[in-house]
Amino acid sequence: MPADIPPLFDRALIAKYDVDAPRYTSYPTAAQFRGDFGEADLLQAIRLSNDDPIPRDLSAYLHIPFCQSPCYYCGCARIITRDRGKAASHLARLYREIELAAARFDRDRRLAQLHIGGGTPNFLDAAQLVELIESLGRHFRSSGDAGREFGIELDPRFCDEGYARQVAAAGINRVSIGVQDFDPAVQHAVNRIQSIDETAAVMAGARRGGARSINLDLIYGLPLQSPDSFARTLEEVIALRPDRVATYGYAHLPERYRAQRRIGKYQLPDASTRLTLLQLGVEKLTAAGYRHIGVDHFALPEDDLALAARDGTLQRNFQGYSTYAACDLIGLGMSAISHIGASFSQNAKDLVGYHAALDAGRLPVVRGLRLGRDDLMRAEVIQRLMCVGAIDMRAFEARHLVDFPRYFRRSLDLLGPLEADGLVTRSPDRIIVTARGRFLLRNIARCFDASAESPDIRYSRAV
Repeated sequence: MPADIPPLFDRALIAKYDVDAPRYTSYPTAAQFRGDFGEADLLQAIRLSNDDPIPRDLSAYLHIPFCQSPCYYCGCARIITRDRGKAASHLARLYREIELAAARFDRDRRLAQLHIGGGTPNFLDAAQLVELIESLGRHFRSSGDAGREFGIELDPRFCDEGYARQVAAAGINRVSIGVQDFDPAVQHAVNRIQSIDETAAVMAGARRGGARSINLDLIYGLPLQSPDSFARTLEEVIALRPDRVATYGYAHLPERYRAQRRIGKYQLPDASTRLTLLQLGVEKLTAAGYRHIGVDHFALPEDDLALAARDGTLQRNFQGYSTYAACDLIGLGMSAISHIGASFSQNAKDLVGYHAALDAGRLPVVRGLRLGRDDLMRAEVIQRLMCVGAIDMRAFEARHLVDFPRYFRRSLDLLGPLEADGLVTRSPDRIIVTARGRFLLRNIARCFDASAESPDIRYSRAV
């Protein structure tokens, strides 16, 4: 799935396969985590990881849960408040978690990747955020690699150019900015009023502070979006020339996310219009020189993400696509997820539970999953499909000592109709995603998901 080979947008096929499917930022997905996994299990996973002959580098995700106002489309774990005083008491607990977690990892393991998300990380003032970054540097050994990726999400409605410059100067080299849509009617419908000038100012500040990569997030399928309005947004985004653009499909799940109940069902684009919005994004971004990385990500050819896709080192985790391979992921903060060795774990999803655990001197783990051999093999297949677009079955057999066609007989049967439709090609040695299948990676990966057909789990639409 080389990033320099353009995808083929087959509208009829994409419409045919527009069904529910996981995003595969992990396998198994978070919906399968269990409540019988706790702090002791996480500590055991860390010990085993430390004992690897060549321990993996570390990647940290740090979650700031607070937002000053609700965006109606949002499904993230967040707390709506205008009381900035809540930050100080929360930070005290977050520092405690950083201290407790860092002490469990061997000191010689490098922190190669960092992402600060939310919520709204810039709910913290600039001094608080800089101190948080410095605290991580004191407790973990940061990689000196010039290619390391330290990123943050910023909301331009609540910070300015100077704030962005100060944060970038503290060591943040990648900034992600939520835009979603610049059309005023759409912004009003989702309760996110944000101007182009505000966005451009934060981008400029981040650049001046030393950030080498800036991402803008868009969402298609929002209320009142039309092809004309979304085309204007795309043109405005392209004029800003971010290094990366993510175009996510809106997942309307009001039964799960309370804020989405403020969005009228009949304001949403119909299936045909939604597909047109996606097509516009693909056509305009690729025409502007962006490479399609996979699923919903685009990057300029010289960006690290495009280079990783070109070199076959692209990875996918809870933050989407990533440039750093073979890291253990440490989740810090309310609801954050860790992936250490053959385990997943998740922190308390409410502030009371998160604070209570740390006040008692415990890591705030409330659920997780121990991965068995089958999980690990399926995870590898899904990761390769999502990131590389190919499976070398013979190499896989040599690594895992299995007969691939026999072990994955059910999966290959499910893959058969997708092969017949030209989404993949299959030889005795390889499965390869075609240019036509690039937009349906989630559907292809789903064939190898042992629990994808469970009636108890609902996912967002694949397109």
